[in-house]
Amino acid sequence: MTSNDALPETMRAYRVHEYGENLTTALRLDEVPVPVPGPGELLVRVEALPLNLNDIERVNGRNMMVRPELPCTPGMEVMGRVAACGDGVDGWQDRRVVAMPKQATGGFADYAICPVVSAFDMPDSVPLPDAAALYFPFHLAWLGLIDRAALKAGETVLIHAAAGGAGSAAIQIAKDVGATVIATVGSEEKMQLCRDLGADTVINYSEQDFQEIVMEATGNRGVEVVFDNVGAAVMDASMKCTAYNGRYLMMGFASDKSYADEKFVVPRSVSAGNLRLCGVLLAYADENIGPMMKKAMGWNFVPDKLGESVMSEIVDRVVSGKIKAVIGKTVSFEQLPQALEDMRARKTVGRTIVTLESAVDS
Repeated sequence: MTSNDALPETMRAYRVHEYGENLTTALRLDEVPVPVPGPGELLVRVEALPLNLNDIERVNGRNMMVRPELPCTPGMEVMGRVAACGDGVDGWQDRRVVAMPKQATGGFADYAICPVVSAFDMPDSVPLPDAAALYFPFHLAWLGLIDRAALKAGETVLIHAAAGGAGSAAIQIAKDVGATVIATVGSEEKMQLCRDLGADTVINYSEQDFQEIVMEATGNRGVEVVFDNVGAAVMDASMKCTAYNGRYLMMGFASDKSYADEKFVVPRSVSAGNLRLCGVLLAYADENIGPMMKKAMGWNFVPDKLGESVMSEIVDRVVSGKIKAVIGKTVSFEQLPQALEDMRARKTVGRTIVTLESAVDS
């Protein structure tokens, strides 16, 4: 292992010792040893971290794909400098990266262990807090719209939860391609954000029937692509306004994640709709071990080389001013628990970025 000589022995980390619905009390700020990276891993000194909806599950113990052992440090996305390298990953020392921590936990801390396959260079030309806000939402939106749906100029895409991180990224990527965007949100404030990002039609789903408006806007033809990170609450109506040979992107389950592992898709809705269901999971793996993981789990992981390409495409567009991070607010490390509570209460727009005292905007 290679590392800086100046690494401290301990660090701050928010940990969950017992799951609880009160996020501000379930998260406890502890002093713990700085972890040591193993083979294929990086130790990232965290400068900033975005909050994600899935982080909430690591605190309240709700539906999780993998349940970590307690006490657990939540946090599935970080941005910072590589402070130490495990065996087999020489050359990453001191690089500025965005990364997914090991097993999607461990980010709410001064240092985080991150597999190198889920770490990507973030150039100094992208300053904080924007640099910390680009990874998950733009990778998700790109993998969905470009890699899965092959969205083309002139097509129409329906984007749900369009004022959130992935939704706001999807608006911008779709417009950059030359597509028409219909966005759904739940408040007037969020409607204005979507208009500012270039959405052609914006619908307040709490007051309007989005299916009726979509069908009217498309001449009863429907949309070529549905970008759905809401799930059960909108799926039936969204399938009914998907065009012939349309692509339905299953991006997430924000409305009720209990459906994520249930058998609730009606086969006739898919066959009668003459549409394509496309699953999208943001999880990178070395392309050489992908077949082994496929055999063991049955899942298809995204090759890390594709992730590098996606990151490059995103950074190029950010630097050129074609797209931008949508940041609702920036808070201190001490404010993290309350900020997570605010996100659960839907008081946020775009991304919430937590900055640490060690953050250096170089």
